[in-house]
Amino acid sequence: METVVVIVGAGPSGLATAACLNLHSIPNLILEREDCYASLWHKRTYDRLGLHLAKEFCCLPLKSIPPDAPTFMPKDYFLRYLDAYVSEFNINPLYHRSVESVVYDDVGKKWRIEAKNTMKGSTVEVYTSEFLVVASGENSEGHIPSIPGLDSFPGEILHSQHYKSGSRYKSKDVLVVGCGNSGMEIAYDLSDHGTCTSIVVRSPFHVLTKDLVHRGMSLLNYLPVYMVDILITMLAKLEYGHLSSYGIHKPEKGPFANKIATGRSAVIDVGTIKKIQNGEIEVVPAGISSINKNNVLFENGTEKRFDAIVFATGYRSTANEWLKDYKYALNDDGMPKNSFPEHWKGERGLYCAGFSRRGLAGVSADATAIANDINEVMIMSGGKKTN
Repeated sequence: METVVVIVGAGPSGLATAACLNLHSIPNLILEREDCYASLWHKRTYDRLGLHLAKEFCCLPLKSIPPDAPTFMPKDYFLRYLDAYVSEFNINPLYHRSVESVVYDDVGKKWRIEAKNTMKGSTVEVYTSEFLVVASGENSEGHIPSIPGLDSFPGEILHSQHYKSGSRYKSKDVLVVGCGNSGMEIAYDLSDHGTCTSIVVRSPFHVLTKDLVHRGMSLLNYLPVYMVDILITMLAKLEYGHLSSYGIHKPEKGPFANKIATGRSAVIDVGTIKKIQNGEIEVVPAGISSINKNNVLFENGTEKRFDAIVFATGYRSTANEWLKDYKYALNDDGMPKNSFPEHWKGERGLYCAGFSRRGLAGVSADATAIANDINEVMIMSGGKKTN
């Protein structure tokens, strides 16, 4: 099958790119390995998850969030928004297509995509396109670090993508590894369900409320980053006090400057900090040295027994495993080789959407830029007439 644009991945990035291409009347198709769009949201999120950012920062291109939506949308509400988005823009991904190999044909000047149709056993389908959009995302596969003795642990080991609820861990000792938003919220959920919860905190991070993040992001439209950081940091201090005595330290840069410099967001508190301050959640300010059956030895010399370990240790891109000619847009880690804000555009008609580490706002910006660029290339090459 031949088309103008092939998009790999039917997450928000792929859906947004397809909608923008449809606006330009550019033929495209989405190949998705799962049986639904937005599979990460449908299948790999915990029950209490909601959007951490206000709704005005979470809409996809061409469709705003309904005005009656809550400021901070729960997962189910956002999924209903995606349902309406797919319907309105007539997006029809091809499901059960696991992309196995993608190469660029220098002779034909086309991308050749081989995808296994998992509904038909080992049947391999071949697609060709002038443009290719990698929209499989930076969250393709959960990462669990290599730890000496981890294979000896007899309890449950799971990545945060498989965590659903703390109800099944009541009265058990559970260790959460990772102190980003997922790790902190999972620690809260576990504690809320009567679990004896500990969390590993190694890196410095900012802690803000949802309202402080909302206020800060709105102020960035009018004030420079350093001024917003000063104000929001002061308000956070009034809210939480000094957290260093609890093993939580701040980075040198302010929350928004640090996000720009490192890509790491502030932790948006859902009640975890109060539980830490009350002693309901124990902070372990050291990494794991080794594991011996149920006993976990930490780098500060302490040792504790656990029944389960939840790794909220992030994800990695797997695009390089199937995109053989990734060099035209990606580095060896499967991330854009060009720095922001030029990260989305590669060579030979190769693009990547949803890799900016700037949430759904970044997804929208990528999709819009990609569709506009493809449209301009087609007009310049004579492949498309202007209106």
